[in-house]
Amino acid sequence: MPKVLILRAPGTNCDKETAFAFEQAGAKNVEVLHLNRILESPKTMDSAQILCVPGGFSFGDDIAAGRIVATKIRNHLAESFRAFKDAGKLILGICNGFQVLIKSGVLFDDDAEGAPATLTWNASGMYMDRWVNLRTVGEQCVFLRGIESMELPIAHAEGRFVPRNDAVLKSLDAAGQLVLRYAAGGNPNGATADVAGACDSTGRVFGLMPHPERHIDPVQHPRWTRRDPRQPLPVGDGLAIFRNAVTYFK
Repeated sequence: MPKVLILRAPGTNCDKETAFAFEQAGAKNVEVLHLNRILESPKTMDSAQILCVPGGFSFGDDIAAGRIVATKIRNHLAESFRAFKDAGKLILGICNGFQVLIKSGVLFDDDAEGAPATLTWNASGMYMDRWVNLRTVGEQCVFLRGIESMELPIAHAEGRFVPRNDAVLKSLDAAGQLVLRYAAGGNPNGATADVAGACDSTGRVFGLMPHPERHIDPVQHPRWTRRDPRQPLPVGDGLAIFRNAVTYFK
């Protein structure tokens, strides 16, 4: 079984829920570790096969969502993250973690013009907390294998996916990296092309704005009591993402 490392920072508030989700998915060795411990000893990452940057408001999002953690990774841990990726391991970023992966350059490689895409303020200009319907695109992403659709909650103010220009959008789309979209008519934040999540070129680094760790059990869904009691109680939609990560190393 793989070891899972959950990376937390001041303001992170979904680390324990994310660790629990991995445990429910079958992971036996899950550790929540402060960013400072990694900065002190980057080789701590070597023992893990799955690294997750969970949701929350790291450093209070005081500069921009995920910006401070992303800057620390760029300046001090870029080589460690590159080695982690090159070793065939998995990296997951959820909500604030997605913002960190994009702004650190871990998810998308920078080019001569800089970052190809970012996550910025919702089109409404407001924080939003609601459930959304999602659809997957292609089979590139390890975390989404066997998943066609999901219903998950979102909770963010800066979750609108914006590519640098149309050429970048077409390139990412053609490469099969825009793997998770809001279902038709359900884009909550004005994201370009309805993008809710994206992966790197290998499919092993994945970031998404919705929170799969908040729907691993059916009773976490607001309408769970309206189900047909004659039907067996299913698992929450988000659990499959964590199961895919754990079973990838079997």
